[in-house]
Amino acid sequence: MFSSVGLFQSLACPDGPECARTPCLFSHRHPVPPPPALSIPLKSAPAPTVPAKRSSSPAKPPAEPPRKLQKLAPPQRPLPASHSTDGVPILRVNAAQSLVPIPVRQTMLKTLYDHFVVLYHPILPKNPTLASQHALKQEEEIYKKSSKLTYRNAVITCAAALKRRPIPDSPAHDSVGTEAERAARAEARKSRQALRLTRDHLETYLMSMDDLQSWGYFVDLPDGPGGFEPSLEGKVAKCERCTQPFLVKSRKDADECIYHWGKPFTTKAGGEKTRIYTCCSRPVADSEGCTHGPHVFYENKAQDLHARHPFSFLRPSSCTSTALDVAALDCEMIYTTGGMRVARVSVVDGAGKEVLDEFVRMDDGVEIIDYITRFSGITPENYATAVLPLASIRKSLDAFINADTILIGHALDNDLKTLRIIHHRCIDTVVLFPHRMGPPYRRSLKDLVREHLGSTIQNDSIVGHSSLEDAAATLDLVRHFILNKPPPKSDPSSSSSS
Repeated sequence: MFSSVGLFQSLACPDGPECARTPCLFSHRHPVPPPPALSIPLKSAPAPTVPAKRSSSPAKPPAEPPRKLQKLAPPQRPLPASHSTDGVPILRVNAAQSLVPIPVRQTMLKTLYDHFVVLYHPILPKNPTLASQHALKQEEEIYKKSSKLTYRNAVITCAAALKRRPIPDSPAHDSVGTEAERAARAEARKSRQALRLTRDHLETYLMSMDDLQSWGYFVDLPDGPGGFEPSLEGKVAKCERCTQPFLVKSRKDADECIYHWGKPFTTKAGGEKTRIYTCCSRPVADSEGCTHGPHVFYENKAQDLHARHPFSFLRPSSCTSTALDVAALDCEMIYTTGGMRVARVSVVDGAGKEVLDEFVRMDDGVEIIDYITRFSGITPENYATAVLPLASIRKSLDAFINADTILIGHALDNDLKTLRIIHHRCIDTVVLFPHRMGPPYRRSLKDLVREHLGSTIQNDSIVGHSSLEDAAATLDLVRHFILNKPPPKSDPSSSSSS
């Protein structure tokens, strides 16, 4: 018989005192201890198979499509480098379509690049990509014009030509560019020089009276005899530089003015726009100037200018006149006790030939305050050679121009005002090549010449401008306009009637 292990001792015997089992497996103690609580984990009932009612609110779309349905972009490949480690541009052409092996072309490209770097070294700091751009263009030009057998020799010949070019001092210099670009500029220059402007070329582009007045030209003589007060020395005027009132004095006695000789322009730095001066790059908000010089004043009212020196029309035309049909005119001005006065006059004819270039002596009683050589190019030395005053210069002009002459100039209204001329037959390059923002904004002559003629003028900030150079450049701009003007639009009414 096995011994009991007492598994049922916590349970009362179902027979109670009448139990006849010996020994009994159950408990006969009173009271019997309660049975231990059972903790049996129950599984949750399965969800009903009956479909639930459809919700009235639209279900929200999943945040993203299932992974297996997502379209994944292919892994990004690094972009090929456009330049090698030493700065040489890398040729990007299809090897199967190139008649010359790519390694040979790349070697020749490096040769051209090295020569352009040497040629452009004065202008590369401000134009770091110019050498690589022109090397790529030049190599492409040579490849298109040569065969597999002549390609290498053509590159060597071009490299030798690059060595012979003058060193440029600006991107607009004639030495800058590929051989084809320079040849195109030379051909355009030849066409301009061969064109002699006549009245027939220009009559269509003459400014109307409304145009003259809107651009600031004087079209009528001011009242009074004029010339009765040539100088304001000893009187108070407003300084054009610092805008403060001052007592007008000659150069040797003039009071000092602190000013900015440059113009303010807007630049962007760090995401913010700032107005700074071109002369010193200081913010416009900085009231302190960067240059010391005398106080000066400028007048632009007809009566004031007429009081300094009288206005007059050009002489009338006559049948025996030898005056030019077309002339380009430019002047250089300086500051005097009589305001801003003309100090040099230059005139070229319709073929670009110089007909007058004279320095102008100031009228009696008018003293010089500032030569502004930086802009005018006038120095005490070349002004000392001036012999004729403005009245005599006007008589000399009568030998070349009259009331029928078409005068060409850039901002010609300023030149006519300083010469005290009233003239109505004018062509102004400011109007022919308007500023993108419209009047009264004007593009500078230097920018127009660089853009349309591909050349550089007014390049020496120390010596200053040359009125003879500016007059010739203005004439060339008009020639360029005539040669490249858009064809006249056809009249739709005439075509429909036919």
